[in-house]
Amino acid sequence: MLAVTLSACVPGAAPVADPEPVASSTPTPTPEPPPLVVSPLRGTLVDPASVAHPALSAKIDDHEDARPQIGLERADIVFEELVEGGLTRYVAVWHSDIPELIGPVRSVRPMDPDILTPIGGIVAYSGGQQQFVDMMEATPLYNAVHGNADTEETFYRIDGYDSPHDVVVNAQQLVAEHSDLAAPAQQFAYAPDAAAATAAAVAVGGQQTASLELVFSSSSARSWSWDAASGTFLRSQDGLPDVAESGAAISAANVVSLRVDEVYDYDAEVPRAVMVASGEAWVSIGGVTQHATWSKASMAASILLVDDTGAQVQLAPGTTWVELVPLETGSVAVVPPAPAEAPVDDAG
Repeated sequence: MLAVTLSACVPGAAPVADPEPVASSTPTPTPEPPPLVVSPLRGTLVDPASVAHPALSAKIDDHEDARPQIGLERADIVFEELVEGGLTRYVAVWHSDIPELIGPVRSVRPMDPDILTPIGGIVAYSGGQQQFVDMMEATPLYNAVHGNADTEETFYRIDGYDSPHDVVVNAQQLVAEHSDLAAPAQQFAYAPDAAAATAAAVAVGGQQTASLELVFSSSSARSWSWDAASGTFLRSQDGLPDVAESGAAISAANVVSLRVDEVYDYDAEVPRAVMVASGEAWVSIGGVTQHATWSKASMAASILLVDDTGAQVQLAPGTTWVELVPLETGSVAVVPPAPAEAPVDDAG
């Protein structure tokens, strides 16, 4: 023991260093992703940041020279309405998925302020009768009008379409320029998934639906056919499949057909669908169509759908088309699937 003690004190011996402290190995916690929210115009669950911007609505042309439309297949909600000459025109609304370009855009009509006021945000169009433009400019929406000084960078004419069916909008740029505007409120009630929405429709006597045949006038008809493979209704017009400029089929998870009164209180040639009203409706979801009642209490109110028991209709998550079918000149026909053929008995 003495030898060991003395050797530790020998002059010139190197001191023994204290051990280095060991750094903590506790990992930095990964932040939890924000809870998902219901997309207000599509009913799907999304990251809240992805819908923190205004909706963009546009008056979209449905003249045969305006087809195929650009970006229409990516809209959240599309309203189809009767205009002059027995033709129809669309009010399409984008929020969940903003394309680079949308169009062709055309002029506004007198029912558009009632349709778009509850949605808010931005409306893009190419003008119109001054009385109709004044009505739209009186709404809370930002009016982006082709030909105005503030739209020189976002509206332009595109090759491949004849005038006046050639005006398009740089949709992403227009939304970015007005990102301070509020996101839209939810417009319809949604089931958690298509199966739940379809089951609810069946529970109140919904009819199995092969197709939905809609007439707006003697010169304007279209149909929606149930496609089980895609889980959507596919649109046809003039007897041909309706496709967008991208080649994608025009489809809808929900087709909501409202019977509306048409009046001519602003122009003897231009009908106005009366939207602050109520009436009969058919809601087509998941290959089933249920009878319903629609109502809109005020210009700022959303459309309310209730089934024949008085319960609010829940749509399937996805794109919705709202067909404003005139009472006087239009019709709605639900076509059931063809009955299955009986098996052939080959036993003799």
